[in-house]
Amino acid sequence: MVWRKLGLTTRRRSKVNILISLLLVLIFSFLFDVFSGGDVRRTGFGFVEGAFGKSDGGVGDIFWMTGGGSRGYGSQSNVGIAVAVTVMAGLAVAATLVYSNRGHLQSPWSRRRRKHAVQPKQWRSLFDEDGRLCDGGVKFLKKVRSGGVHPSLRAEVWPFLLGVYDLKSSKEERDAVKTKNRKEYEKFRKQCQQTYISSEKTTQITETCESNIIEDCTDGGEVIDPSSPKNPLSTDQNEIDNLKPSEVGDGSEITCKSETKSSDSDSSEETDGMGLEKLSQETDTTSSNTQGKTVNPYRSESFATWQRIIRLDAIRANDEWIVYSPSQAAVCSTKAHELAESVNLKDYNHLEACRIFHAARLVLIVEAYALYDSEIGYCQGMSDLLSPIISVVEDDSEAFWCFVGFMKKARHNFRLDEVGIRRQLNIVSKIIKGKDSHLYRHLEELQAEDCFFVYRMVVVLFRRELNFEQTLCLWEVMWADQTAIRAGITKSAWGRMRMRAPPTDDLLLYAIAACVLQKRKQIIEKYSSMDEILRECNGMAGHLDVWKLLDDAHDLVVTLHDKI
Repeated sequence: MVWRKLGLTTRRRSKVNILISLLLVLIFSFLFDVFSGGDVRRTGFGFVEGAFGKSDGGVGDIFWMTGGGSRGYGSQSNVGIAVAVTVMAGLAVAATLVYSNRGHLQSPWSRRRRKHAVQPKQWRSLFDEDGRLCDGGVKFLKKVRSGGVHPSLRAEVWPFLLGVYDLKSSKEERDAVKTKNRKEYEKFRKQCQQTYISSEKTTQITETCESNIIEDCTDGGEVIDPSSPKNPLSTDQNEIDNLKPSEVGDGSEITCKSETKSSDSDSSEETDGMGLEKLSQETDTTSSNTQGKTVNPYRSESFATWQRIIRLDAIRANDEWIVYSPSQAAVCSTKAHELAESVNLKDYNHLEACRIFHAARLVLIVEAYALYDSEIGYCQGMSDLLSPIISVVEDDSEAFWCFVGFMKKARHNFRLDEVGIRRQLNIVSKIIKGKDSHLYRHLEELQAEDCFFVYRMVVVLFRRELNFEQTLCLWEVMWADQTAIRAGITKSAWGRMRMRAPPTDDLLLYAIAACVLQKRKQIIEKYSSMDEILRECNGMAGHLDVWKLLDDAHDLVVTLHDKI
């Protein structure tokens, strides 16, 4: 507590503790010299064996010898005092070191360097003969929480962490779930294929109408420019043109795009809606997953808009994943182009084969999700969350259901009313206030206590601030916490495993708060506006240590979880 009040970091505390220990040793050595009869003006200490000392002052096997005094050694009458003083010095040093350790909260990550990700051999040993995780998955979650997952195991482990498979399920039960899920996913894909047919018909109708207009104009009629606002058929094309430079942007901003002007356009509803009316009715009765979620009816013009934005975002997806997925990176050009054509992907000729394949898979799964959760549909930023999943999970059906599990928590980030975002920003604000009142008061002075400067971190879960591998590590630990809560693993269970930080649904928010607290000095001393803090947060990309971040986040969980 003393060090925290003084604002000393852990590293500085260690240095101060060493200096104090050395000072205590010098003081007690000085006292020892005095009490043992030595001359304090002399120096030189040594160990002398009594058997060979042949001195009147030699008592026992080993004792201190100091230069000084008429006899050269401490008198026997002072030896007891000298020994007692030496023992006291040792105890004082030990007490100082113990107290210094207490000053730094020992979270589950304190010995991170000596821990490792779950290895293949360990993973296999966690199952019994029926293919069930031992002890309900508690040991499994502990290992994931303390070291993440080995890259070769992620495709197997993630379905457990994302709720696709129950922790207590047997292999036979998981095979049944997998078969059922595949059928459900194929239904969504068939519905998406029907929208392609409807879109082609709409395009043909548009072209026919335009040609008829031109023919009528040759008879003296008024020429209507197809791109003119007066032309009811131009609405969608204008919308696409407008999306490219402004609404879609370069990816540096996260904005919700699930609704545009075409949603309120009667003409758009007439054209896009003709071929989709039947599909919308079919979707009403479709059961979306094993948990019995029913797909809500979607507005056809909204789905058409989502499809356009999905394809634009898919083409712009970065290639950071390539080195982590060699099998997908080596996909042949023919296979990539065939998949791209099957999902009506356009303007992709400038991309490598592996990026074309990746973009096409993004379209496949995100479109299916837009049908599955029509209330949310598609918003810009979802592809950032899906890209790592499809890079790890090569089976489209399993990748889709992993994404569904991920979005059960993350979907609130994409609500149009932003209620979910505001709730999370409010929690980050409370964590900062509870941990560092000085920093919080500074944020209040800048009118930044709402923590809007971490908006991007909240929306895409650190995807832009961490590199690909770091992102996966953070997400795995976060998913392990959420899985523990779903499975009913309580704080007492973690206590039995000597894990001080209890599982929390909001580990991400504690990590975001920890990220801000790590920059408290710069924020307080250098920044005088929220824009400057925002630039600092955006500039963190590529400069964060994910394990240090998790260490600090768990510290905050231990300290503030019950209060928040």
